[in-house]
Amino acid sequence: MTVEINTLDFALPEQEQEFHWQECWYPICFIQDLPKNRPYSFSLYEEPFVLFKNQDGQLVCLSDRCPHRAAKLSDGQIIDGKIECLYHGWQFGSGGECLHIPQLPKDAKIPANACVRSFPVVEHQSMIWVWASATVTADEKRIPAIAELDQPGTVSMDYMRDLPYDQSFLIENVIDPAHVFIAHDGSDGNRKYAQPLDIEVVENSVRGIYGKWRIAGESTPFTNCQKLDFIAPNLVHYQFVTKNPDWLLGLAIYSLPLGQGRCRLLLRRYRNFMNRPIHFRPRWFQHLRQNRILEEDMSVVVGQQAEIQRLGNSLKEIFLPLKTSDTLVIEYRKWLDKFGLSLPYYQGYSTSKNIHENNSDRHQQTSKLDRLSQHIHICSSCNQAYRMSDRLKQAFVGIAIALAAFAIITDGWLKVGIVSASVVAVILAIIAQKVRTRLERPYNREVKG
Repeated sequence: MTVEINTLDFALPEQEQEFHWQECWYPICFIQDLPKNRPYSFSLYEEPFVLFKNQDGQLVCLSDRCPHRAAKLSDGQIIDGKIECLYHGWQFGSGGECLHIPQLPKDAKIPANACVRSFPVVEHQSMIWVWASATVTADEKRIPAIAELDQPGTVSMDYMRDLPYDQSFLIENVIDPAHVFIAHDGSDGNRKYAQPLDIEVVENSVRGIYGKWRIAGESTPFTNCQKLDFIAPNLVHYQFVTKNPDWLLGLAIYSLPLGQGRCRLLLRRYRNFMNRPIHFRPRWFQHLRQNRILEEDMSVVVGQQAEIQRLGNSLKEIFLPLKTSDTLVIEYRKWLDKFGLSLPYYQGYSTSKNIHENNSDRHQQTSKLDRLSQHIHICSSCNQAYRMSDRLKQAFVGIAIALAAFAIITDGWLKVGIVSASVVAVILAIIAQKVRTRLERPYNREVKG
């Protein structure tokens, strides 16, 4: 199992031993979750961007700010492949050039500085990637693509969610295999298997961390144990060893730093065996389980970050790490110490940058489990199922009422049949409401007494 990019080349030239966050590709969303006929907004380290498709169907990424009066372009509309500002109707093309200003006379020249910055954007492995710099240095070979996803017979379950904490806390959470047995007991783990782990850091460089892990004391050599890598700056990749050497099983966890206290998770569970459940279960149904897994962690991580900010000390002073479980977590935080200087903000193990204590108030405000805004609104599958369940509920209620009214003026066996149909319509309305409720209601852990 490999990642296509030459992820960790430790014979790097001296000038490439520094990490530059703008010289990277960032995952924005899965292509199936991109709206077809309207702008799509997102942020990267608080900077707003807008995505849309031009008249040729090509992806375009611009700064989400009209040069006229700083209105958000994403509030506008797409007209003939151009994005139009909602405020005064200024229109911009694929390169950010202003093509039309309604307030100018027809013979007037559009000002040269009436333009918007554009950024390289590509579709790769069914995901949309944006290069964070407006320069022409973007190289698609640097996208951390996973080779197994392109192999025949490999399928994936794709899931996206916005989370109310920093990207570094998400990466710390998912690069920690030990928490799965406890935090996800009953969903993705089992607490009876919580035990010491053997963790080995194979390599560590500007491009990320290679790691391996196994249950402590296992006779399995490290050459055959589970692989767990951090590919800078936004991918954690699990590669699982299976009994069948021809089977591929992995978990790719991408992340996007939306801003302080906000990040986006893009998750892919992939495999090339026992694919029937992925093929035949609706995507929204698969997301129900994944929502629970994320929500089992969410309140814990939000509270963890808020407490760390309240204390105001370095993680080295706060954490009490164990060699039997926390090795990769500490390696990642130390990676930020060494390579995070260019980042707008970061929380390393011994150092940090632009971490403001007053952000804890915002974290508390956003700590509520809001599945509707964090997932359903940005997931095309769950959004469609959510709206459809509401329409079906209303339709079945209307049918039940109409049938009940008609039953009043009938008698005999016809009346029995109509009443029975009305009852069935009520039952179907209840089922539709239950689906809607299950889609939007977050998981709340029950504390065992």
